[in-house]
Amino acid sequence: MLNERLIDPTTKHTTDRFPRQEQAPPGLTEAMVPLPDHGEQSYQGNGRLEGLRTLITGGDSGIGRAVAIAFAREGARVAIAYLPEERPDAEETASWITDAGSDPLLLPGDLRSEAHCVELIEHTEQAFGGLDVLVLNAAHQRDRGGIESVPSDDFEAVMRVNLFAPVFLARAAVPLMEPGSSIITTASIQATEPSPALVDYAMTKAALVAFTKALAEELGPRGIRVNAVAPGPIWTPLIPSTGWPDKITDFGKNTPLGRAGQPAELAPAYVYLASDDASYVSGAVLPVTGGRPF
Repeated sequence: MLNERLIDPTTKHTTDRFPRQEQAPPGLTEAMVPLPDHGEQSYQGNGRLEGLRTLITGGDSGIGRAVAIAFAREGARVAIAYLPEERPDAEETASWITDAGSDPLLLPGDLRSEAHCVELIEHTEQAFGGLDVLVLNAAHQRDRGGIESVPSDDFEAVMRVNLFAPVFLARAAVPLMEPGSSIITTASIQATEPSPALVDYAMTKAALVAFTKALAEELGPRGIRVNAVAPGPIWTPLIPSTGWPDKITDFGKNTPLGRAGQPAELAPAYVYLASDDASYVSGAVLPVTGGRPF
């Protein structure tokens, strides 16, 4: 007898090939075909993060938007950091946070700036009266034709957004965080299965895994947990803005589940790691990869 409550993960979201498409970085949601699912119609909160004060970098779109929606529906106060050119996406995310009964805090700026990273923490602390959960999610990637063609300026951008900013943000946030707080980084399958075309991005994701584990060991005695989520191929604006329009059609087909993941499928991992359900979890990397081994 079939259990009608079971949902086949191979067909839960679209298995169709994606149409060829390309955007200039950082990419916007409304130009994507098809539109990603961030859990707008499906995520149901249960008060698991009630009263927690949270900051999510890259919270305007993709995984960050899904996490922002889920956190708000779980009762958290949510601040999102984003680039000024991503304002349309940020405003859409803010509307979903408001719909969940929370007052969103929008913080535009460039994470490549150390001063801006410090200001993000200060503004969140001033607006919310503290900071309990820091989600280090923002990232930059571009397709590389080979190591000899990696441009110095964009290589530096990858390093500053993906690595420098998490250090600057954590350094400013930790003195404000109380026992029971947590930091969650967004790693990647690229940390352990690096693609040559994403050599510099993969470097940063491997480094973030080490950062997560080292910081968890340092902050554990202070009651601050540090964990990572490692996504596989997830359909976000980062993908059409990477510079590989011809590769997009089969995006996600190389997973055992046979399809790309949707941002909505990542959000519960972040909720779990931020919640008291994960009170004995620190230094962990939680893969959400469609079955690809991490």
